[in-house]
Amino acid sequence: MRPPHFTAEVEIKPAIIVEEETDLRIDEDGDHDRFAHYVRKSDIVRSNVDGVPVVALCGKRWIPNRDPSRYPVCPTCKEIKARLPKGVG
Repeated sequence: MRPPHFTAEVEIKPAIIVEEETDLRIDEDGDHDRFAHYVRKSDIVRSNVDGVPVVALCGKRWIPNRDPSRYPVCPTCKEIKARLPKGVG
């Protein structure tokens, strides 16, 4: 006795691959270096552990390595933070 013949149907669908692009350029010039900037605490921790740049509210990208208490707060960051709802930023 022959076993029944089974036909397997395979459906092939196109795959969508989403790649996240991260801009890792670091700002090393300009007036941004004269200010302390607002950055998420979790981003600072990640930067300390993984060595990746952080992004301030004003858009500055850098790897923190200075004591921010020695610098005045960035006016752009300060203005953006003032417009955020309480508890955000």
